[in-house]
Amino acid sequence: MTDADPGYFGPDSVTWHLHSDPMMWIAGVRALYLQALHPRAVRGVMQNSDFRKDAWGRLMRTANFVGTLSYGTKDDAERAGERVRRIHALLKADDPVTGERFGIDDPELLLWVHCAEIDSYLAVVRRSGFRLGDAQADRYVGEHRLDARLVGLDPAGVPGGVAELAAYFDSVRPRLAVTADARAVDDFLRRPPTPWPLIPARELVWRRVAALAYASLPPYAHELYGRPAPAVTTVDRRLRFTGTVLRRIPATVRWQLPPRHILRAVARLGPETRPAPYKLREQAAILDRPGRAHGQ
Repeated sequence: MTDADPGYFGPDSVTWHLHSDPMMWIAGVRALYLQALHPRAVRGVMQNSDFRKDAWGRLMRTANFVGTLSYGTKDDAERAGERVRRIHALLKADDPVTGERFGIDDPELLLWVHCAEIDSYLAVVRRSGFRLGDAQADRYVGEHRLDARLVGLDPAGVPGGVAELAAYFDSVRPRLAVTADARAVDDFLRRPPTPWPLIPARELVWRRVAALAYASLPPYAHELYGRPAPAVTTVDRRLRFTGTVLRRIPATVRWQLPPRHILRAVARLGPETRPAPYKLREQAAILDRPGRAHGQ
């Protein structure tokens, strides 16, 4: 299967292995909490989708998009990106403060959504015990300049490493706020509408997932939402425990859940391409050795 298309990432990338981790679901919820802090970004969501009634569908569509880019062929990724760009180009919303009409494909908004996702994926998975060296973390952030291009951003203006990502958040923090739209997202994530037979599952499972995702946010996000930030050591301990439990579920069972991109990628490329954390640990000795520049 050496002639099969590995896609834009492939088995030698950090993304291939990190995105197979079950903690990505918690990271995705964290990304929603973080994205809601940008007044224009969250207004665009609330005015162009029925978020309260279709939040699950939105979450699954995002998971499908990320899975397609991570494990699909290059053609799959290009088609997914083109579809997102086409939809964004048609949508507009009103600024919650000035009333100004703006396009959803505004590069500032696309960059915020992109960075909130990449930061959440990297932070949650890494803090939960998925061992990743500093050079690999930089490489992961840089790999996702590709995602930025596919949704319509100029990759040159997108953070290419952990330090650049942190600098971006420092620069954008003065523009963040908790608006009524952000409160609506927060309320939904804490207690989503659920058919009565599933209410026990919501109380036992979902509320813990949402609480852990919220707890893993950076301190400034807790300040904006107005709830005390848990101790970092406590959150890290909870993340590691959850990661340990979820990783004990066999990967072949976990990957059966929709949208099943990993199973299709392994079937296309061969069993030796199965994502696994140990493969990244083997790479780390090369990537993190003294004197080796990031990206070489």
